[in-house]
This record gives sequence, C-alpha cells and structure tokens, in this order.
Amino acid sequence: MTDPRTPGSPPPAAPTADVRDSAFLRACRRESVPHTPVWFMRQAGRSLPEYRKVREGIAMLDSCMMPDLITEITLQPVRRHKVDAAIFFSDIVVPLKAIGVDLDIKPGVGPVVAHPIRSKADLAQLRDLTPDDVPYVTEAVGQLTRELGGTPLIGFAGAPFTLASYLVEGGPSKNHEFTKAMMYGEPDLWAALLDRLAEITSQFLTVQIEAGASAVQLFDSWAGALSAADYRASVMPASTKVLASVASYGVPRIHFGVGTGELLGLMGEAGADVVGVDWRIPLDDAVRRIGPGKAVQGNLDPAVLFTPRETMRAKADEVLAAGRAAEGHIFNLGHGVLPNTDPETLTALVEHVHSASAR
Repeated sequence: MTDPRTPGSPPPAAPTADVRDSAFLRACRRESVPHTPVWFMRQAGRSLPEYRKVREGIAMLDSCMMPDLITEITLQPVRRHKVDAAIFFSDIVVPLKAIGVDLDIKPGVGPVVAHPIRSKADLAQLRDLTPDDVPYVTEAVGQLTRELGGTPLIGFAGAPFTLASYLVEGGPSKNHEFTKAMMYGEPDLWAALLDRLAEITSQFLTVQIEAGASAVQLFDSWAGALSAADYRASVMPASTKVLASVASYGVPRIHFGVGTGELLGLMGEAGADVVGVDWRIPLDDAVRRIGPGKAVQGNLDPAVLFTPRETMRAKADEVLAAGRAAEGHIFNLGHGVLPNTDPETLTALVEHVHSASAR
C-alpha cells in the first residue's frame, strides 16, 4: 500500500495514559472494565437539536469538510449523553469526494454518484488518497483529541464492498443488482475495483490514526446482501487488506455490518479486534459464531428507544446479560440512532448501562 505519510513525518503521538485506560479501549482489548462502556452509532446527528441548529443551511458534505464544525458535532453527544467514546463526524463517501469522484449526498436519498463505475476505464476516477486531500480531517482529529481528554475518539471508514455498491449502482440500492452482476460476471474488474477501494480506505483510516484516533470502525453497511461464500471469495480479501494495513498502529479495529449474522465469523477472521453485531441475533449467539479472541459490540434494537423507559431498561439488561458471554463487550445499538429518537432517552440509557453493569 502507498504510505500516505509525507516523507520525514514524525510517528503519531501515542495516546495518553488516561485514554488507554478508558473503559472503551479496555473492553476492546478484552480487559477488565469498571462498567460496560457504551456509545451509539450516529450518536452525533439528527436526534440532537443542537446538531440541527449548527447544521442549519449547511450541506452534509460541506459540513464534513469544516474542522470547527466537525469538532463541535462530534463533541455534542459526549457532552450530553456522557458516552464512553466519541466517533468522528464524517461520511463514508468523504474520501471518494476528496479524490475527485463526482458525487453528492442528496437529502432523503443518500450518496448519488454522477458517473457510476461500470467498466475498466471508469476506474480512473479512483486515485490514491493523501493527507493533503483531507487536511480538514487531520485538523479536526487533532482538535478533538485535545478537547476529549480521556475520552477515546473512534475514526471510521466505509468498507470496500459498501463503497463499491454506491459507485457501481450510482446510489443506494435495495437489491445491488449492478454490483452483484459485476461481481459474478466480471470478476477481474470487480477485484480491481475492490482492491483500489481497499487502498483508499486504508489511507483514510491511516490519516485519522496518525492524527490521534484511538480506535477505528470499518462499516460494511451492505454486506448483509451477500452469502457467506460470496463474502469469503469476493469481498473478504479487500476488507482483510484494509484491517491489516492499520494493524501496526495497535489501535483496536471494529468491523460492523447490517444483516451480517451469517458473516460474523468471517468478519472477525478478516482482522477485526471487535465485531459489531446488529439486533437480529442474540449477542451470546453472536459470540459463539465469532469465536474466541474477539470482543463484541452491540446490539440493542434502535426501535427499543421508542418504548417506555422500564421496557428499554429491561431490553438493555437482556443485551448486557448476553454480552457476558463475550471476552469483551461494548454496548451499542444494532444500527444507528434513528432521527426521531428522544435525546433524553439516550442519556437515560447510558446512565442505566453504566449503573447496571458497574463492577
């Protein structure tokens, strides 16, 4: 892989001792914790009135390129909910936009690509990414690590398969027909596409780690559309390449997908230290599928946040009980916070997880 660091650049600063000793990073390393750590996918976003206020009139991709705004949005749920980790505010298509791919995020639709990749010539859209392409990421991560103190910052990126699906389909897809057609019918083109995306994703994660991120999460949002055999043969090699590319930094690597119950063992095998689990299977069952030597993350159904508080607490207790089967457990939702979620409910859930799991 091309090294995204500039020649002669210093190695990244080691995380401070208090960050390394945080409940979140200890759980990632499968060490003893004072309580089960908790954070939420999409914890920074539309559920927060303060987020809607600072984003007013600013397009999504523009907001992902403004360091001060990135910092403020990332910090909002940490201040409000007292979660155990922050996740960098960005979008999985940011590295593609940064290298010149003509795309936009359309409200109510999602990422839309002007010129879908359907041929070998179309691969020319995908050049290597360097830190100079994303200076706002480096600046924002630096600001955040100073502001967060002992709270870890999670960097993230989209996995090659999910990025490929957006690029090939031209936008979100329910059936991924063009994507699978390329995977089955043009395997050489497919392999070249995923390998190129693995390089870009690796570079994007490296930028975040070198700027100070304490952990990273690889999102494979659409991997649940695949059979285990197709995942192993046509997708897993690219995800493995990404996760291996940042292994030397020693930061925990989380791998998450939606509807991936049949793929959990393979996702761990790809190189994850922590495997994220959605709400479709019990967490203790997921632990058995993943196998030893991994921590798990998950997996409360986001819809539970719309139930009465006593129901929510009972459901959270079920997740905590099932999570005891794991060598390390990070409490999270089985997918992202839904936009209409009451922020006070999220705060109450964090308080409950901390108190109910106190060692």
